[in-house]
Amino acid sequence: MNQAPTPTADAVRRLVRSLLADARADGPGPEVRPVAEGGEHSTWWVGGRHVLRLAPDQEASARRRRELRLRDLVRPHVGVAVPVSVAHGDWAAGLGYTLDTRLAGVTGEEQDVSALGEADLAALLTGLREVPVRQAEALGVPRAAPRSLEALRTSAEPAAARLGAADEFDPARLTQLTAAAAVQLGAQPGTAVLVHHGLRGEHLVVSADGRVRGVLDWADAVVGDPTEDIAGLAVAVGAPAAVRAATLSGYGARPCLRGLWLSRCDTVIRLADRLQGRGDTPVALLRIQLRRAWEAILLERVTELTGDD
Repeated sequence: MNQAPTPTADAVRRLVRSLLADARADGPGPEVRPVAEGGEHSTWWVGGRHVLRLAPDQEASARRRRELRLRDLVRPHVGVAVPVSVAHGDWAAGLGYTLDTRLAGVTGEEQDVSALGEADLAALLTGLREVPVRQAEALGVPRAAPRSLEALRTSAEPAAARLGAADEFDPARLTQLTAAAAVQLGAQPGTAVLVHHGLRGEHLVVSADGRVRGVLDWADAVVGDPTEDIAGLAVAVGAPAAVRAATLSGYGARPCLRGLWLSRCDTVIRLADRLQGRGDTPVALLRIQLRRAWEAILLERVTELTGDD
């Protein structure tokens, strides 16, 4: 496979000038500058109103093209803004781009979510359940099998021990999730819905008053376990806010606790791996995500789950 060319500011500027009517006149055109966060694709701010995303390979290009159609499908359901593409095509041979409108606000890493913002997240989770699964799959959205919480717990135990040795985490906290509890919190059959699968703070657009105004980057969406999005929110906005949003959207204790423990095991493993030199996510961010996921919630006092809850 040929290596993708490295996009430069000049190349991006030339592409933008060919796409935007107000950039075609004589003059320097809109300012273009790379966006720092994210590493899967090259992302550029274009002036103050647009975002240009350049796929680095053909697989990412296919996901990006699918995302354009998926955003149109989810937009009427999710209750928050979804980016609109004003232009799309190939920026190099077989490599796609999309020029999107920029949603007003900052990321969830820069602004806390308020109580009204939690209601926005609840509407998002509710809307994702309402998206017709067959239509999503017809667009090419793949199915993903639920993860085994017991297998994840087993992987998290040595990671927690490494963090304990590095004075980063008390590994005894992980013992709250017993093998029996992990089995009890297994994914329930027949619950597959459209899952964003990337509800990290950087993908939430939050206004100054803490409202969630938009959700970015739908390229990794799957049809699968809805508790993965609860887990993502625990990492993005903290466990209490995530569980409150999930409860408000109609999820019971079992899926809330499953999502909570998915996020806790994930954050332990990610930080331990990063401290051993694997990955490139900033350590400071991983520590913040670990802290958010391990915030205590009242629901943890539930010691026995029966029925649908």
